Amino acid sequence: MISNRSVRFGARALALVGVALSLPACATITRGSSQEFTVTSEPPGARVSTSNGFQCDATPCTFRMPRKDEFRATVSMDGYAAQTFDIKSGISGGGAAGLAGNVIFGGIVGGVVDASSGALNDLTPNPLVVTLRTPAEQARWDAEQAEIARQAAAASAATGRPN
Repeated sequence: MISNRSVRFGARALALVGVALSLPACATITRGSSQEFTVTSEPPGARVSTSNGFQCDATPCTFRMPRKDEFRATVSMDGYAAQTFDIKSGISGGGAAGLAGNVIFGGIVGGVVDASSGALNDLTPNPLVVTLRTPAEQARWDAEQAEIARQAAAASAATGRPN
């Protein structure tokens, strides 16, 4: 004869298995495979175009972008130097939590689904905040950045350690 204790244990085990099987691809379900990507500029009203075909005529603007796709965003405005930025896709804190949930409850299948959909990733930087510069301001800024890089390289060479 089967005891009540065995029946309760079996019911709990079956419920746990049911929950585990319903959770594969946690991040895909909870975070989705796309996210909002926002671009702002100073001054506002700049044009934005991305290497994956998205455009807007005047910042600030927000696009719905695939989490797994890296791309370039170019921000331009008449009278200002255009600036291009590399937008990266990488595992985020929320994606790592989803992956941990898959390892614990969903197993390999959920992890594979989340990784292939990009749900584990976030785009960075996001938001992209751009300060546009006139061509003269951009030339000065570029020269300052080159000098900073030169000083860092000299310090690295003097100490024998990379920065």
